[in-house]
Amino acid sequence: MTNPEDYAHLLARVRDAVLSGGPAPAAPREVVSDSWRRSLAGGVDPDGNPPPVVYSGADLRDLRAAHPLAEVLPVLRATLVGIADEAMHLMIVTDVDGNILWREGQVDVCLLADRVGLAEGTRWSEDAMGTNAMGTTLAVDRPVQIHSAEHLVRTIHAWTCAAAPVHDPDTGAVLGAIDVTGPLRTRHPATLALVTAAAQLAEGQLRVRMTARDEQLRRRNLPHLLGLRGAALLSASGRVIAAEACGPLPERLDVPAASLSLPDGREALVEPLDEGYLLRLSRSTRSAPRKPRLELRFLGATHPVATVDGREQPLSPRHADILTALALNPAGMTADQLALALHGDAGNPVTARAEMHRLRTALGDRIILTRPYRLAADLTADFLALPDLLRANDLRAAAGSGPLLPRSDAPVVREQRDELEAAVRRAVLDAGDADDLWALAHSPTGSQDLEVHDTLIGLLSRRDPRLPIARARRDRLA
Repeated sequence: MTNPEDYAHLLARVRDAVLSGGPAPAAPREVVSDSWRRSLAGGVDPDGNPPPVVYSGADLRDLRAAHPLAEVLPVLRATLVGIADEAMHLMIVTDVDGNILWREGQVDVCLLADRVGLAEGTRWSEDAMGTNAMGTTLAVDRPVQIHSAEHLVRTIHAWTCAAAPVHDPDTGAVLGAIDVTGPLRTRHPATLALVTAAAQLAEGQLRVRMTARDEQLRRRNLPHLLGLRGAALLSASGRVIAAEACGPLPERLDVPAASLSLPDGREALVEPLDEGYLLRLSRSTRSAPRKPRLELRFLGATHPVATVDGREQPLSPRHADILTALALNPAGMTADQLALALHGDAGNPVTARAEMHRLRTALGDRIILTRPYRLAADLTADFLALPDLLRANDLRAAAGSGPLLPRSDAPVVREQRDELEAAVRRAVLDAGDADDLWALAHSPTGSQDLEVHDTLIGLLSRRDPRLPIARARRDRLA
């Protein structure tokens, strides 16, 4: 259904049916139904919920001036405001709490927006205004388009909106949202792509500015740093941007503090600089500590676990993918390389940085270093040891090991999984040992392999009790 008004009528019937518990003419989109549940659980009134006014006057001006997105507002204006004006849309920028900091567009559209409280200083988070593009994109941390009665609150059904989150390139945290909103008739499928591109452009500009600040801090302080032993430069947020004879350091440290203990037990003093901090290790603790031990058992693992110094740490599928990629690239990987390895051409380095930040928080800063991302632990990994089993002719253990992270679809994992499976299969078939083939035939790798079963049947004696089982399985595959 392409007519915006007809589509809006359908969405209104869907919303009313869902809220009343009756049969709906169609199912709402998952992102919408999930948002409705969150909003209703938060006490939002679907039939009349005006947005709260949280900032005005001097408070709003101060908030804008201090907000990181103020730096990229000229870029957003150049990218969106002209297009928004022509399409009768508004450009809106919020903070991470869903408070509208800036709203720009044609006067007529702004007057319409004022009637529903779509104004600077109001809060449009999901818990304040229910399902809407700004609040929902902040709740789910991805671009979202909401149209007409997909909004939970009835008073904003005459509007359509698309929004995307903007992330801090330093920490990966969400800074706020960029939104394009307009009257119902202005709905266009390209709006979501436009606002997503604008958010990515804003993140790129923030990254350029962060890099420039880092470089300026390095230039001013590098001669002094090189004259010290066991010292590091930290950004204003505590991120390590340069180090001299420090050994492994976390990606960032908790500053400002006059002194602190590093995760490995070393003590350090912190001295404030104009645009950051200088960290000095205590003389008695400058020597590098013992490396932590990291063990990865990913072959056949549907619920991957890492073992750090004897302590088991459950992993999300994406974190297991990251550790696999780093284990296969001991020299390290940039965020761009990691994004490509995990997601292919659709990968986003900002997302990779955010995932890496969460993984380093879970495992500890000593396990993974930065610039580039690399493993700093003494590593043992069953998928790295599998070729050694083949060289040692321990084919039975290799055949029964299972595929590498069988549920993963990351390109780097798929490629390594395919290579290992092909190597094991070829080695076992070439060796021609019935016991090894039996183990392979009962593994996920060989259970659907007709050649493996045919070869096994040819090697089993007529009296071997495994023969009828192998034949039955072969017949099912044939």
